[in-house]
This record gives sequence, C-alpha cells and structure tokens, in this order.
Amino acid sequence: MKNILRFIFLTVAFGCMVDSCRKEEMLSGEPSTPSVGAVEKIYTGFPEAFETGSKTGYAQADVALATGSWNLNDALLGTSTSDHKNGTKCVRIENTGIVTMNFDLTNGADQVSVAYAEYGTDVSSTFSMWYSTNSGSTWSQAGSTITASSTTINTATFSLTGTGNVRFQLRKLSGGRLNIDDMSIDDNGGSGGGGATRDDNLAMGNPSGATTNTSFPNNYLMTKTQYSLSYNNSYGTPNWVSWHLSTAWLGSTDRCDCFTSDASLPSSFYHVTTSNYTNSGFDRGHQCPSGDRTGDATDNAATFLMTNMMPQAPNLNEVTWEALETYCRTLASQGNELYIIAGGYGAGGSGSNGGTTTTIASGNITVPAHCWKVIVVLPIGTNDVSRVSTSTRVIAIDMPNTQTVNNYTWDHYRVSVDAIEASTGYNFLSNVSTSIQSTIESRVDNGPTQ
Repeated sequence: MKNILRFIFLTVAFGCMVDSCRKEEMLSGEPSTPSVGAVEKIYTGFPEAFETGSKTGYAQADVALATGSWNLNDALLGTSTSDHKNGTKCVRIENTGIVTMNFDLTNGADQVSVAYAEYGTDVSSTFSMWYSTNSGSTWSQAGSTITASSTTINTATFSLTGTGNVRFQLRKLSGGRLNIDDMSIDDNGGSGGGGATRDDNLAMGNPSGATTNTSFPNNYLMTKTQYSLSYNNSYGTPNWVSWHLSTAWLGSTDRCDCFTSDASLPSSFYHVTTSNYTNSGFDRGHQCPSGDRTGDATDNAATFLMTNMMPQAPNLNEVTWEALETYCRTLASQGNELYIIAGGYGAGGSGSNGGTTTTIASGNITVPAHCWKVIVVLPIGTNDVSRVSTSTRVIAIDMPNTQTVNNYTWDHYRVSVDAIEASTGYNFLSNVSTSIQSTIESRVDNGPTQ
C-alpha cells in the first residue's frame, strides 16, 4: 500500500493539513471534514507514478511522464536501491530543487496526493507544495512546510474547494536529498477523470475463448452483472472468473452467507450444491469475493452462487487469499480501478482433513492443485483497455492449494502472467495490444503489498 500525502486545493488558499501527528484548521478557521462515503474523482492518467520517462542527471530539464510534461530542476528520476519508492522509479531532489507540472488541469482540484521519504541515509529535509491558477505566472504556497524525517514513506493532507485551471509544484527547501513518488489529483467537478464507475467485467479479454454454446460444457461462458466466468462442467468449478473492482462496487451491505446452486446453468450440467463441500476439508472458496460486491444485497448474493466457488484449503481461503483480496480493495480505495481474473489449475489439494484430495462430491468437483490470480491496476478513468501501458502495474499470483500456504504472505507467490499462461493454457489481457502484453506479462510485480 502506498502511503500518501494528500493535498486539497483551495480557491484562495489551502488549509487543513493532516499528517500522522496532527490536524490544523483551514485558514478560514473551519475544520476540514471529509464527506462520508465520497467517491474520489482522480484525473485521467493519475496517479503519476514517475515510472515512465528517463532523467539521470540533476540539471534542469523537461521530462515526458505518463500525465504530461514536467520540469525537474535539481532533480532526477531515481532507480537505485537507496531511492525509497513504490515500483522501480521515483523523483530524487537535492539542494533546493523544484518539480513542476508544465500543464494545467482544467477542473480545479479537491485533492492531491504525494508520497515522500528521505533518500538513502541522508539527513531530514523539508519541502512545500505550491499551486498556480495562471499557468505558472505566479505561485502560492499550499498549507505548511513538510518535514521528511524517515526512510519510510509518510503521509499528510490539505483540504479545500477550488475550480478552474490549476497546476502544482513541489519545492525542496532544506536538508538532505528527498524522494517523491506517486502523485494523485482529484478533479473538483468530476469531469477530469470521472468518478469511479462499474465497468465491463470482461474488458481485458476472454482468456479461454469461452462460449455460450452448450456443446462446449467445459468452457461455458456465463455473463452476470457482477462478474463473468468460464464454467467447467467436468470439474464442477469455474475455469476462471473475471471482474472489475472500483469503489463504485463497494458499499455497506453485509455478507449474506447465502451459498446457492446456480439455476442459470443449463439443465444438462452438473449443479453443485453447498452440501457438496460438507466435511470435505475444503472451503467454498469465492473467486469474485463477497467483499468486492457490497453495493447492494443482489450484488453480494451473486457472489455466493456455487459457480463462483472453488475448493480451497482453509488456510489459503481464509488467510493468504483473503489478505490479497483485502489488498485489492485497498488499492481501489486509493483511487484505482482493478481488473481481476482468478481460477485454479491442476488436480490435488491438501485441506484440513490432511493428505492430498483430487476430487470431492463423488468425483463431481475437482480440487485444484494451484489457485491463481491476475490483477491489472489502473487509476480511475475511462477507455480502460487503451490506458494499459508498459508501465501499468500487473500483479500475478500462483498459490499452492494447501494448508501450509500461509507459511508465507501473499507476495511470496508473485509470478509473471506468462508463467500462469504456461500453466493454464489461457491468453490473459488479450484485448491489450500484443506489444504491451509482451512487456507487462513477462515481469514479476515488486510493488507494495499493503
């Protein structure tokens, strides 16, 4: 999880800053109170992760980043192990360096976030945030000066209401070198990047070419409002389940625990019941989680259909798999939208009854040997497939379906998408251009884990 400084732009001045230690009042004297249940509206292209572009020297120069042109003065894009960052790059600023957006955002800003830390073992440093509403002709400071005194990424927050053109600038004021990473900017009226929406669950592609033709019962496509899946009648489980996750899918609906046979399956197919799992030693393991569909009771109940279940060892389902599900929702709460595909492969898992079990329910349900997940992480925006780039974060996980899987945390099981494709025979992210696929599917994620 990326720890973040949050800055909220005020029309005349910026007010409340909240960091890990304190809250200050706005200049108007009114406290900053976030609206309960508000959906962040992050500009398209943000967060700026500073992962694209290249600048290896401190001399002043413009650099093309994912969000546009930025000017780095006494600053570079650092990639060393001494740069405290999320991903492979961040900004490193020395002396009294300045990092400036060369472009305006046209719909104001009601929240801006930046991650920061000391560089290497340098002494503490200070920096400030500035904003301009006249394309950089003049600048005003936003809130108070911030001190970076730790190699751990820290957070702070500023609060306001402001519209119209705005651009931002970070100024290093004193001390040792400073690392700056992911910067998010929420537009103030919702037109910049748009708020979180419910998007096509199968937008990234149909991994197995599943079809609604019942002549192919082991690759049968089922499209629900809440997720899409390929059902395997011989296995009694989905081959894969694909879904979209953003805060638009999340709410306050309680988990229904209403496991139900899926009546929408063709009558000729085997209909798994919840009792098929009784005393099997395996959990009814959600692929699309209950926690990802809490917008209303209908959405939540859909995740309890048995076509969304796979036999999972309890320590997998309840510990390691669950931790990854929680992390995905954390990413969504930070202004991202995710496309997630999950499934299993092989036969033979180790549940709470011990030993290796290949099938349950008198052979009607196959117990997978491995459970996998592919996660595409994008900032909230539109035209999602077209926004996938070579710098897009993709997390691929391959976990053994055993009771000892929780000896390690979920990040221990990170692999490449290519590796899961080799194990399953599926073609993930097939709607993304092949040149981009070749890059993002070959690497193993090394990003944050909480």
